[in-house]
Amino acid sequence: MKTESELKEIVRQKYSEIAEQDKTTNQSSCCGAGGCSTEVYTIMSDEYKDMKGYNPDADLGLGCGLPTEFAKIKKGDTVIDLGSGAGNDCFVARALTGESGKVIGIDFTEKMIEKARANAEKLGYNNVEFRFGDIEQIPVTANVADVIVSNCVLNLVPNKYNVLKEVYRVLKPGGHFSISDIVLQGQIPAELKQAAEMYAGCVAGAIQKEVYLETITATGFKNIQLQKEKAIIIPDDILKNFLSEEQIAVYKKSNTAIYSITVYAEKVKEEKEACCAPGCCN
Repeated sequence: MKTESELKEIVRQKYSEIAEQDKTTNQSSCCGAGGCSTEVYTIMSDEYKDMKGYNPDADLGLGCGLPTEFAKIKKGDTVIDLGSGAGNDCFVARALTGESGKVIGIDFTEKMIEKARANAEKLGYNNVEFRFGDIEQIPVTANVADVIVSNCVLNLVPNKYNVLKEVYRVLKPGGHFSISDIVLQGQIPAELKQAAEMYAGCVAGAIQKEVYLETITATGFKNIQLQKEKAIIIPDDILKNFLSEEQIAVYKKSNTAIYSITVYAEKVKEEKEACCAPGCCN
């Protein structure tokens, strides 16, 4: 079993490689537009092209949802994107928050940060910035963000509780998040769970849906809502890299399911406690 630091390094190396490619190359390498799919990284992505603020140079096809579509971003909001990649969700968020708002992307892959900053410079945005950092230690002070979004990133982090505690710290009281992620129902085969490629591809690091939602509650969030859910089917040409034909047949007959979910939750404002000390109340 790999350590948390080893798992993080697997992700860093893989996404550094992906940052060197554009979406077309990524899709051709995993046959996203054809009949084969030799890699898992882009099989879950949703289509952004009709969303305001979409920039094709920033879209590497790596997400598993459209969190900015559900994030209730308003003009003037401060928005933080965790695992911002080449900046795709940040630029969509910027179209919603407007020039009076601010968008901060966080990523721990230096090549992704470089790519995102270059994209922002080409677009001439002065209210979108990208910071290098680990989302278990978000490089932002407390109570800053109105909204936090993230697209298929928390499942890449071994300690999801730590990330959600950081999300809670960084959100303003009354703020909220909308996060797209991969979750499980049932147990995937050990061969998939132990595969580095499947971990970097967002499957092996996924946890049970019920546990995921319980972790959100445990970190203090309220008004949790499941905004979207869709089933993810791993093609046979990916499965055969890790499982025998017999194992694939058993897996398909099992009750195991992989889902992309988009979850909303709020950091509610704390109500002031009633003062009942002598002389305090009228």
